[in-house]
Amino acid sequence: MHNNRKKLIHASIHVAFAAILLLGFHADGCAEPVKGWLNWRGPHQNGVCDELGLPGQVTPGGENNPWTYPLHGRGTPVIANGRLFTLGYRGDGPDLQELIVCLDAESGKLLWEQGFNDFLSDIVYNRYSIGSPAVDPVTGNIFFLTAAGLFMGFTPEGTMLWQVSMMEEFGRLTFPNGRTGSPVIDGDHVIIHSITSNWGADGPGRDRYYAFDKNTGELVWSSTPGGPPQDSSFSTPVLSWLGNMHVLYAGTGCGNIVCVNARTGDPLWRFQVSRVGINASVVLHKDKVIAIHDGENIDSSETGRIVAVSTKFSPAEISANPTGPKVLGATSEVWRNNLAAVTSSPVLHEDRLYQMVNTGELYCLDANNGKILWSKKLGPDQLHASPLYADGKLYVPLNNGTFHILKPGDTEAQELCQVQLEGNCLGAPAVWQGRMYVLTTEKLYCFSSKQPSETSAEAIQSTPQAEAFHPQIGSPARLQIVPSEVLMKPGQKVQFKASVLDENGNPVSKAQGLKWAPFVPATAKVKAFMDAHFDEAGELIAEPAAKMSAGAFQGQAGELKGLIRGRILENLPIHEDFEKFKVEIPHEIDTGVQFAYPPLPWIGARFKWEVRELEGQKVLAKTLDNNLFQRAITFIGDPDSKDYTVEADVMTDGNRRNMSIVGVINQRYFITLVGNWQQIEVSSNHDRIKVGVPFKIKPKTWYRLKSRVDVAEDGSGIVRAKAWERGQAEPETWTIEVPHAHAHKNGAPGLYGFSLQSLFRVYIDNVDVTPNRG
Repeated sequence: MHNNRKKLIHASIHVAFAAILLLGFHADGCAEPVKGWLNWRGPHQNGVCDELGLPGQVTPGGENNPWTYPLHGRGTPVIANGRLFTLGYRGDGPDLQELIVCLDAESGKLLWEQGFNDFLSDIVYNRYSIGSPAVDPVTGNIFFLTAAGLFMGFTPEGTMLWQVSMMEEFGRLTFPNGRTGSPVIDGDHVIIHSITSNWGADGPGRDRYYAFDKNTGELVWSSTPGGPPQDSSFSTPVLSWLGNMHVLYAGTGCGNIVCVNARTGDPLWRFQVSRVGINASVVLHKDKVIAIHDGENIDSSETGRIVAVSTKFSPAEISANPTGPKVLGATSEVWRNNLAAVTSSPVLHEDRLYQMVNTGELYCLDANNGKILWSKKLGPDQLHASPLYADGKLYVPLNNGTFHILKPGDTEAQELCQVQLEGNCLGAPAVWQGRMYVLTTEKLYCFSSKQPSETSAEAIQSTPQAEAFHPQIGSPARLQIVPSEVLMKPGQKVQFKASVLDENGNPVSKAQGLKWAPFVPATAKVKAFMDAHFDEAGELIAEPAAKMSAGAFQGQAGELKGLIRGRILENLPIHEDFEKFKVEIPHEIDTGVQFAYPPLPWIGARFKWEVRELEGQKVLAKTLDNNLFQRAITFIGDPDSKDYTVEADVMTDGNRRNMSIVGVINQRYFITLVGNWQQIEVSSNHDRIKVGVPFKIKPKTWYRLKSRVDVAEDGSGIVRAKAWERGQAEPETWTIEVPHAHAHKNGAPGLYGFSLQSLFRVYIDNVDVTPNRG
């Protein structure tokens, strides 16, 4: 765990304790209950609201539109105890920031907001805030994921609890669409999923699920239920019970519907629907899960399908298997039809399924058999936005900014209202005490009933129905050790918590007095050990002289076992010349070439870099084996790093017409030599920050590249870089200086290589990361 995260947690404990004293307790010792619209799919996880007395007519700027708030957004607000929370963004160019905003849900008054930079991303066209926060029904704390991959927890009053940089710590990949989705909260865990390329066994890019301790931000478990992804899915997991096992169902970036044990992360089963990702959230109806996609089907060349898959399994039939989840076949399919939707999620009310499709029609289906009951054309197309069912009406926002209110029947839908909102609608409506909230790319609208129902406030349940069941606890079967993955520096130590779980993942008791031993998976290509040890108190200690390393430990209590894994990264200064690596692995493609794997603790290095001998020296060379790995964003330090200088020798193969791109990462800025443009460039997102100046670059020529970032007290900063041919004198002045009004204040140092179409290799050597001087 990072020191900064510890400080945030300790500070938040004092804030939370003070808040508890102010709030008071019920007789049973619990704080005031958290009520409201706590996640974007509502209390039943299916787009249905129980409130009554909601408006059948709305007029922007009219009597039942008490307020609007100027905010660009593409998601759905959530509401808890009178506070509305939403993601949004503000600003242009390098000054654009993504926001978490808190408003008074009744008046629209701003209570607080926090801004976050985009960094090191491919996001285009202001595709920000394509996701929603989630509220913990116990504490009222808010959790969300930014477009740049910052996963955070906040108190309702705006104090940050903890922060995890998914990109820099777990290798979260970036995509132009910017979709982040929404977390789900399961007891003490908060769960997200992202496509990551981490280290070791988690090095291959996969759509992975991560459960964090909601109070500390420590990783509880990670899960890889599918195969190689084709899309960055933002399908929100749905929680339910399977016997005495709590599970989640979701769509993945590899085109599967998956079922995962929500308490342990064990993949249970998968059913492949599409050759590309499933982005819409699934819904549960009786004993089946329903999902929709718009990609190519696996059994035909047709695109798009909505499918229902049976969930009738006993836990024994799908218990955790070391070889992977059970792969369901065609016999598990209950029904299908050929409707198609990219990202709009279905709404399920009783036995009726309501679905918007790509071409702008609203369909009503019998959820028992998939039969289409009626359809209604509402607009030219649809993207992302999903309907809401409440008070016998459907509330349907469209991509073109129209907002429809319909009364659905058995054979048709009666349109009660259609209005044009300012901007595009890409989220779903949210409801609280007779008010309806709709966020567009231009503003947040609040619509209200003239006379809200007296039962409105009580109608919304604070927690999903899945939590109402109390499982039967079985015999002890395994250990769960938290944190399950750690990042350490020399001189640090980490404490762990261990719980005894039954075979279904339910907690039985706390575990004490664990015995620890290094652990190497049987499938590991490299036998690696973490340069750390456990003391008698059960703390993992990295001595001040600990070396950069990665590995795993097994904890044991009696016959029960559990694993943790971790990395140790060096304190500054860092120097790497690759000479200590044994270049002895025969290359599978380049005949006669031997190589060594890159440092295991580096994030995003394996399969993208290899250590080779070149001109009598050992250097880091970009791989060309797979076009999927033509770009490498590799982190060699931790996200809390700041005020440092990065230097490296860099070179590109090629010719005078075509070369590759090579460089370093300093505090969330790319500093690169772009051979085809003959320039040195500073960037962080090509649509936000991208500045280059002329610099002559020759292929097969080594250059020394040096950079630093200076941040002033007001938050502004300057990114400075220089380059010169290796062996020549260092220039006295910087080659490029780029000001940034909202500078990145910290970030992991790293390396960058982009071999376009895997044509020409790039090389890096003599990497130095040192504290800034003067």
